[in-house]
Amino acid sequence: MKNLLKNSRRTLSVATLTAAISLTAGCSLFSVYKIDLPQGTPITQAQAQSISAGMSQGQVAYILGSPALRDTLAPNRWDYIYDYKAGTVGKKEGKVNIKNAEQHFIVYFDNKGRVVRTEGAQSLPQ
Repeated sequence: MKNLLKNSRRTLSVATLTAAISLTAGCSLFSVYKIDLPQGTPITQAQAQSISAGMSQGQVAYILGSPALRDTLAPNRWDYIYDYKAGTVGKKEGKVNIKNAEQHFIVYFDNKGRVVRTEGAQSLPQ
């Protein structure tokens, strides 16, 4: 009788543990928190449109911040790229992922460090 009681307790413990593991494995309540992952400089169309020919590199940096890329082989070109991967909070707020440099703004300078032209303002959010 003792062995039967001992075996039934062990079986009940194993069954309870198995049920608990299988219930929590698929439950989103116990999922890992993921951070939002912004990379680069978020720029709006209004900021991009405020950049005009003749502005200095310092003025551009003041308005837009530091560029994501400064190529040593093309020092007269600044690339502003922005990617975003929504984490736990971003997904709850309904933010969409921005990937593969969908938001890419380029500023070209002459040899004196003055803006000549820009590209990519249409890829930026309003």
